[in-house]
Amino acid sequence: MNNRLVALCVSAGFLCAGASNAWADAGAHTMVTPADLSWGDVPSLPAGAKVAVIEGPLNEAKPFTFRLKFPANYKIPSHSHPAIEHVTVIFGTFHMGVGDKMDTSKTTALGAGSAAIMQPQTTHFAWTGSETIIQVHGVGPWAINYVNPADDPRKK
Repeated sequence: MNNRLVALCVSAGFLCAGASNAWADAGAHTMVTPADLSWGDVPSLPAGAKVAVIEGPLNEAKPFTFRLKFPANYKIPSHSHPAIEHVTVIFGTFHMGVGDKMDTSKTTALGAGSAAIMQPQTTHFAWTGSETIIQVHGVGPWAINYVNPADDPRKK
């Protein structure tokens, strides 16, 4: 594939990343600004996180895009996902590490504009020092499976 075609495909992917559920299901062209986002609680994450779904549904085998907003000093215990997960840091610093147990000394600090790609079933964890917003996208269904079931807020 030549470089011009690769650039065109990458550009098209970035243009579609902000699409809404209407685009995914009906083919309509949609643009979303930060002011358009509607934030809600996330039952599958520890208290304090907020989610804004841009494209989905998250529980079906369809493309999804959502943003997560974390407060300062937030921790996500070690977990995995059944499908590939693409993370882009929008604001703040998202510290990510790989492994079955949270170890804040073994993380990479991802600042705004940084990205991470987690392969299916890869156990990883994250934390923030200040308010942070990330964007997650992939093809569903999206789910979070905690290494330690006691860490799962849905079971408390």
